[in-house]
Amino acid sequence: MKVVILAGGLGTRISEESHLLPKPMIEIGGAPILWHIMKYYSHFGYNEFIICCGYKGYVIKEFFADYYLHRSDITFDFADGNNIIVHSNIAEPWKVTVVDTGQKTQTGGRIKRIRDYVKDTPFMMTYGDGVGNIDIGALASHHKSSGMAATLTAVQPSGRYGVLDLDEDKNRVVGFREKAREDSNWINAGFMVLEPEVFDYIDGDSTFFEREPLERMSADDKLGVYRHNGYWQCMDTQRDKNVLEALWNQNRAPWKVWKD
Repeated sequence: MKVVILAGGLGTRISEESHLLPKPMIEIGGAPILWHIMKYYSHFGYNEFIICCGYKGYVIKEFFADYYLHRSDITFDFADGNNIIVHSNIAEPWKVTVVDTGQKTQTGGRIKRIRDYVKDTPFMMTYGDGVGNIDIGALASHHKSSGMAATLTAVQPSGRYGVLDLDEDKNRVVGFREKAREDSNWINAGFMVLEPEVFDYIDGDSTFFEREPLERMSADDKLGVYRHNGYWQCMDTQRDKNVLEALWNQNRAPWKVWKD
């Protein structure tokens, strides 16, 4: 299956960096979070990607056009005819299609625009700003056996605020504790598997995939869920970025499953 990654949004909540780069190109450990997502899927054998770009999409195109320059040691020999020597060049087993899906297109519209690239086959889809340690193989198997038009990965994110334990009349605080996962609702974490029929649920560029299409599939009993109890984190804010960066620098990144 091909992997479709939505990478065209403005990233306004992390504007400290997204005013210069599309959010999926903001770096964690010296590499764009988009690269981390692709490395993760590649670990499970999924190596054909369709990147739906929009805002500053040329940055994504230039990254892949000069991938060797970004990921390898280079010698520029000006004394010998301006030769360029690539040392220990990194060769990924990837085929990457970068599609300009429009500056203002919403998530559903971006998916609709890549229909010709996936044809009439099932495909993976996720967002270009979230990482986790989801078992992609188990997700694919779960979807295949479900008979659903779409399967999304659901997570219970840890709360970033502490919880107050109150007495019955709520006039007295009786304790403090960290918010546990079980205190949280399940949310859509991306990492989806979609059948071609999902395109029929999307009207056009202005469609938010997370609203009408998913709601209609749910009403038609065609939306499945794969519950993930492990790690997941969306890089929505600068604080989120710093958390991911710290995990990477401490060699504790749960999504880092590939070998260097």
